[in-house]
Amino acid sequence: MEIIIAVCALLVGMVIGYILFRYVLKQGYNKSIEDAKKEAEAIKNQKMLEVKEKFLNKKSELEKEVQQHNSKLQQIENKLKQRELSLNQHHDELNRKKQELDSQRQSIDAQRANVEKKKAELDVLQAKEREKLETISGLSAEEAKEHLIEAMKDEAKTQAQQYINEIVDDAKMTANKEAKKIIIQSIQRVASETAIENSVSIFHLDSDEIKGRVIGREGRNIRALESATGTELVVDDTPEAIVISAFDPVRREICRLALHQLVADGRIHPARIEEVVAKVKKQVEEEIIETGKRTAIDMGIHGLHPDLLRIIGKMKYRSSYGQNLLQHARETANLCAVMAAELGLNPKKARRAGLLHDIGKVPDEDPETPHALYGAKLAEQCKEKPDICNAIGAHHDEMEMTTLLAPIVQVCDAISGARPGARREIVEAYIKRLHDLEQLGMSYPGVTKTYAIQAGRELRVIVGADQISDADLENLSNDIAKKIQDEMTYPGQVKITVIRETRAVSFAK
Repeated sequence: MEIIIAVCALLVGMVIGYILFRYVLKQGYNKSIEDAKKEAEAIKNQKMLEVKEKFLNKKSELEKEVQQHNSKLQQIENKLKQRELSLNQHHDELNRKKQELDSQRQSIDAQRANVEKKKAELDVLQAKEREKLETISGLSAEEAKEHLIEAMKDEAKTQAQQYINEIVDDAKMTANKEAKKIIIQSIQRVASETAIENSVSIFHLDSDEIKGRVIGREGRNIRALESATGTELVVDDTPEAIVISAFDPVRREICRLALHQLVADGRIHPARIEEVVAKVKKQVEEEIIETGKRTAIDMGIHGLHPDLLRIIGKMKYRSSYGQNLLQHARETANLCAVMAAELGLNPKKARRAGLLHDIGKVPDEDPETPHALYGAKLAEQCKEKPDICNAIGAHHDEMEMTTLLAPIVQVCDAISGARPGARREIVEAYIKRLHDLEQLGMSYPGVTKTYAIQAGRELRVIVGADQISDADLENLSNDIAKKIQDEMTYPGQVKITVIRETRAVSFAK
């Protein structure tokens, strides 16, 4: 019984304990839910505060941007207002100036109308006065003008001829005293040097079969040779020959020597061509320098700059009117030395100036200045003395002469170029020059015939005895000489002889 009671009591205790446990567990669960709700509410409030703070920050930034944008818009608006104000002022100024111009135009138109009216009145008065003068003199205005012009022409011609005769007579009287002065100052006539250059060279071949090898496949050999030498080759025009065309004679010589070596060697291809041309260029350059040195030694001229020696050597490959330029320079130098010695001047300086006088004809580049001035510039750069530079630059009257060497070089240059056989011309140019010389003489009234004789060095003019008097012969000769000097190009000088003859013919029957 006690056991049953004890068991029952245990069971009751366990039931009561279980009930109490469930109660306590329920109370703890409710408390956890309340705590979680409170924590969630706190987190929610915190997030709401953060979102609100970010929103306020964004709102503040947007307000600042809007304020800056409004400020820029305000500045632009102010500028536009200022520009509009400026344009309005400019427009008002233009309107004012336009009104002023309109008023000035109206004033000018009124003045012009007044001037036209005055001019018409003056024309009427002039016409009346002219009619009175024509009535009094018995001549029209044009006739009176022609009479006056003819009278003034005759008087001027007479006075000019008298003046010329007086000058000539005075020169004849003082000729013996002023011999040296006349030689230096009076012989200034120099031939204009329009050089007729030899622009082609001929390279002869043993047979036309070699031409194909020179041309190469699709013309590559001839193109390589033309490119390397700067010349133009004409292969098909002349049998058993190749024409080398170039304005620069040094290039033609390089091309000719290179062709000679290539044909003799037999190996003709672009690489070999470039090799041979480079070798020949070096040989020609050495030959040029050696020629310059040898010329200076032969002429007894020392201390020349290396550049001047090279230029003198290049003269060997240059010609003028068929006259070799180096030979011309040597001849001029010798003439200068002889003339300077006769006049009591320094023959060494004269020989130096004569040798260098045409160095401007063989420049490395293409100068735009005349060869005399360019030569003087080169001599100055090479430290030549001022009197030598002046003689070089003044030998064609393109620079003022400051020393006695200058006219000596000028005269000797003309002597060397004008002596018989020194220079040659192309036949067509020679015939045209003679024809132009005769036609120039025929252009004067009273001339019946003209003859160019002595290879164009003398012009004989036959005039009609009934058209030109003896007193007019000298005037006509001077006029023709001056016109030839001004309009024609020729070597040396031209003598003009005017002939007037009177013939009396009768018949015995």
